[in-house]
Amino acid sequence: MSGFGALAQNYDGFIVDLWGVVHDGYAPYPGVLDCLTRLRAAGKRVVFLSNAPRRSAGVVKLLASMGVTPDLHDGVMSSGEAVYLGLRDRTEELAALGKRLYHLGPPRDRDVFDSLDYEEAAGPEDADFVLNTGPDDDLGPHNAELYRPVLDACLKAGLPMICANPDLEVIKGGTRIICAGYLAQLYEADGGRVIQRGKPDPAIYTPTIAMLGTSAARTMAIGDSLRTDIAGAKAAGIDSCWVLSGIHALHPEVAPAEAAASGLKPTAILQGFSW
Repeated sequence: MSGFGALAQNYDGFIVDLWGVVHDGYAPYPGVLDCLTRLRAAGKRVVFLSNAPRRSAGVVKLLASMGVTPDLHDGVMSSGEAVYLGLRDRTEELAALGKRLYHLGPPRDRDVFDSLDYEEAAGPEDADFVLNTGPDDDLGPHNAELYRPVLDACLKAGLPMICANPDLEVIKGGTRIICAGYLAQLYEADGGRVIQRGKPDPAIYTPTIAMLGTSAARTMAIGDSLRTDIAGAKAAGIDSCWVLSGIHALHPEVAPAEAAASGLKPTAILQGFSW
């Protein structure tokens, strides 16, 4: 399809991915602000669903700094928020974890746990589990092999890992960088136990659709990742729109075959999230 406007009339609410759909890590993609404005004018509801490893309030502030102001959406659900709630309420698998965590990630992601009743360990040997929010500011987001020593130390200590961002990679300003999901994949491949929160787990769509206040049948998810966004929408039983502005830099003509090779069939494919 050439634009999102033709789809809008068929749905009441939209679950929109952020990185790769709305922005590139620095600024909104061309046409995004106009598209959001038109959706709001048409009375449509929009909730952003992100695998960002931080709480929703922080994501809202970041979006506003890019010009995606609160009047353009109805809220944000993030994988970091889901981890925070799970740690706070000790739900499901998280209930069996101890109270001492080792944080693998940058300081900006500490809001996932720093207001909760957990003790932050200085090293893996003193922790009950590792909370992985992604590459840190010292080793950077480009070379996963730099994280082998800390991952090996966590394995040696027998720590289960909570991954607060299932994404493997994103495109930031045209550069491909690794995410927490990539480090979790390495950890799991070496025998570590990983607990993930966020897309494509269908559980995160339940509170997101509740925020929208729409029925699943009248809701569409928009994302750039086949592995998380489109597969997640399929698992949740909702329609999806795959945009090619993020990690899948494909020509539209070959995109359907690429999706089919992954066992997926998005409802629509667009080059970008523009009207």
